[in-house]
Amino acid sequence: MSTIPWQDRPENSNDVMWRYAENPIINRYAIPSSNSVFNSAVVPFGDGYAGVFRCDNKAVQMNIFAGFSKDGINWDINHEPIEMQAGNTEMIESAYKYDPRVVFIEDRYWITWCNGYNGPTIGIGYTFDFKEFYQCENAYLPFNRNGVLFPQKINGKYAMLSRPSDNGHTPFGDIWISYSPDMKYWGEHRLVMKPTPFEDSAWQCTKVGAGPIPILTAEGWLMIYHGVINTCNGFRYAMGAALLEVDSPDIVKYRTQPYLLGPAELYEQVGDVPNVVFPCAALHSIEEDKLAVYYGAADTVVAIAFGKLSEVIQFTKENSL
Repeated sequence: MSTIPWQDRPENSNDVMWRYAENPIINRYAIPSSNSVFNSAVVPFGDGYAGVFRCDNKAVQMNIFAGFSKDGINWDINHEPIEMQAGNTEMIESAYKYDPRVVFIEDRYWITWCNGYNGPTIGIGYTFDFKEFYQCENAYLPFNRNGVLFPQKINGKYAMLSRPSDNGHTPFGDIWISYSPDMKYWGEHRLVMKPTPFEDSAWQCTKVGAGPIPILTAEGWLMIYHGVINTCNGFRYAMGAALLEVDSPDIVKYRTQPYLLGPAELYEQVGDVPNVVFPCAALHSIEEDKLAVYYGAADTVVAIAFGKLSEVIQFTKENSL
């Protein structure tokens, strides 16, 4: 297993999470066709890492690309998008693909993304080697975004978080959980978490959505998520954390009132969509007490932030709504 990317907390900083000093780690022109590279997912793979990256081209067509890295910081992204083969369905139509997540479950790497099929829904696919990819049935009817699988079955079923939406840039959004016996048919939909009242925690009062793959800890499932406030200057995205019950993840034990990380640096505040911190992947080490979160910044570039896993959990418990 590779040592996860890491940089110690800067001197004179008391922040629970801190940014990599060399951010952004992937710039908007990382491949010849790209207008932007952001909201991407990575996992340990072989003696390094593999990832699925959102690369919008210069026509602003949205698609996902495979990439590889030895250290989790420096990435080689394929110049052509992923081509899907038929998995558990012959229907692999897709008008667009964006905001992927990746997780290893049992014997393969599963990818979820926002898939264009008569509106945004959750696409599902898998790969064994990040060279050949297989597309499965869409999980839900349109409209839905932010499909995030748990890394193991819960009570014998696959589990996925999502955010039912509308066909536009949704001015609302709750986190739900759904279950499947086979990664094809999804049901048992349960509400997990709603936006907060404005006066309680304004940064997450408009909508919330699951981010990286949840992390199993002694305190429950650690779910990093994004929260949104609708300001006079548009939507502002920041990152928070919640702890969910292990066997019943629709039960929220703790949830951060303050955010963990909000748009403050120039690359987070200025870009195609200003003021966005959008987490999509996390690497962690329980033994080393390390957490590295990859996030899209201003819908333009990929950045990374670090934290001590124990401190993030403690912060979530001590600063809970």
